Amino acid sequence: MRSLKWPALIVGFVLLMIGTVMVFMAFDRNSHSNSDTIRPFLITMAPVWAVAIASASVLLRPPKK
Repeated sequence: MRSLKWPALIVGFVLLMIGTVMVFMAFDRNSHSNSDTIRPFLITMAPVWAVAIASASVLLRPPKK
């Protein structure tokens, strides 16, 4: 299990980046101003990134003895 930790985190990060770009493009497709794009994007993606960072920090913690 230990050998799969880093590759899984890298794949997860790449998927998170692709998803972030796709969500931004979806919001930007029908928007008329910058605030129509930025505000919903931040409201949507901030919790996703918070969960991703929290889960990565849990996975990267050294094991308890």
